[in-house]
Amino acid sequence: MVIQTRKKYWPYILLVIPAVMAILALNHFGFFFKSGSAGAGILILILLYFKKLKFQKDTWMIMLAFLFSIFGDWFLSNRHGEQGRFIAGIAMFFIAHVGYLAFALMNGKLNRRVTGIILAAFLLFYFGVLFPSFSEKILMAAVLVYLLISCFSLGAAVGIRAGRWIRWPYVLGIFLILFSDTIISFREFVGYRELDFLILPTYYAAHIIITFSLIKKAEQES
Repeated sequence: MVIQTRKKYWPYILLVIPAVMAILALNHFGFFFKSGSAGAGILILILLYFKKLKFQKDTWMIMLAFLFSIFGDWFLSNRHGEQGRFIAGIAMFFIAHVGYLAFALMNGKLNRRVTGIILAAFLLFYFGVLFPSFSEKILMAAVLVYLLISCFSLGAAVGIRAGRWIRWPYVLGIFLILFSDTIISFREFVGYRELDFLILPTYYAAHIIITFSLIKKAEQES
């Protein structure tokens, strides 16, 4: 009985690793730790599905999303004022959202009502708040396209057909990414920095919560 209990709970215990990495990242221990919440998430998923990973196409989508999130982090952490690297970072995070969206669609369908509400709200935000600050068309287009994929990711997450301990943590994870990105947009394009302290904690928490969702999914499947 003790051995079975350990086998059941070891993936949850491993969530301590990305949590510790996130804490160290928040205390400025370098990029290795900044990539830790996503990187540890990838390793946990590999261990979790080790013998049947090749059959888990949806899990591969999350691993892809985490990997490109790390790439996006690198570009934003090393941009040194270069707009090209900022746009490259947006592109990496766009691919990450493609992974999140694909996972959700493989396990459900797009919730059109929720997606419509989110799109309406964020398009108003984009054209009413962000648009006046753009001076370059490439950046303007990149932000708009990224905003659209983010809204579809959240709408698809709500449409996942799974138990509540899979669905709602996943929804929360995607929401936290969108929340973090929104604060970044306020900082970058509006100059509002009062909420900057929430950017990284919500972003790291998103990776941990999404990993938790997939652990619950593996538990249910077994």
